[in-house]
Amino acid sequence: MADNPLSNRPARILPVLGLVLLAAVGASLLAGSSSLRSGEVLAVLTGRSDNDTVRTILWQIRLPRALLAAAVGATLSLGGLVFQARLRNPLAEPYILGISGGAAIGAILGILGGMAMFPGVTLSSFAGSMLVMGMVLLMARGGTTGRSDALLLAGVMLNAFCAACIMFFLSLSQSAQVHHILFWLMGDLSMADPRRAYLLLPLLACFFLIHVHARPLNLLLTGDESAAALGMHLQRTTWVLLGTTTLMVSIVVSQSGLVGFVGLVVPHFFRLLLGPDHRVLVPACILGGGAYLVLCDLLARSLPAGGEMPVGVITAMIGAPVFTLMLWRAGR
Repeated sequence: MADNPLSNRPARILPVLGLVLLAAVGASLLAGSSSLRSGEVLAVLTGRSDNDTVRTILWQIRLPRALLAAAVGATLSLGGLVFQARLRNPLAEPYILGISGGAAIGAILGILGGMAMFPGVTLSSFAGSMLVMGMVLLMARGGTTGRSDALLLAGVMLNAFCAACIMFFLSLSQSAQVHHILFWLMGDLSMADPRRAYLLLPLLACFFLIHVHARPLNLLLTGDESAAALGMHLQRTTWVLLGTTTLMVSIVVSQSGLVGFVGLVVPHFFRLLLGPDHRVLVPACILGGGAYLVLCDLLARSLPAGGEMPVGVITAMIGAPVFTLMLWRAGR
């Protein structure tokens, strides 16, 4: 019997995406205000150089930032994929549904309250995102069995409310805090700290848990009734997926601020390229989403003549036209 070509697709696609991610991280290590040659970077990374200046730039600034960008891109892309599968709506993603906005409100309250970045701000960010998620499900009437369009509309409305709350809190804060929080809200990866590398561990656990649920994600595309008829425990699976996604989104939002539209652009691109099978889409979104945001951050650091712009500006400039195009096609 001939081999199923779909079964070999991950073996062909995923190594390519892995190489793209490595190339993006490599380009991020070389680019910056201080130009570094590839030989210097390789010598420091392999321990063959004792250049303290290059070592500090790489290990304390550029590599943590590239890893944070990859983690944020992978998380938001995977989060968008999960929401789109559960709601059966290609326009759903953490930013548009207000999950990122709720996490940002929780993080701002933690910052204004003087909490430590971890675990204080991270926990307050998670609480904010879970609160918004619960409100979205409640407003959609019926929670997990609510219609996908009702969930999407509820999320968009709560996202607008979260934006108003954020502006309210900013109006109450001191001038120095306003500048820091405003830049952070637009997607700030400059605060990457190698001492927070342990935050990658819960993210990896979330990635693994969602990958384990790749087959249930495929079943959800057939409809709730069909998935339940095929043996899925619909409510439990939904809450595991939504809870895991909300947790990982809140972790990255507390570290990077609001980076919008990544969860819309990347899953949509790979769905068009690779098809609807989540056994392929989950790892593709992790690798491809990480590479996408690393490259966006590279543009954010390279385009301004002096200094840098928030990475959220780049992702919005790409994602907003894509979102508009998808809305237009959905209305045809």
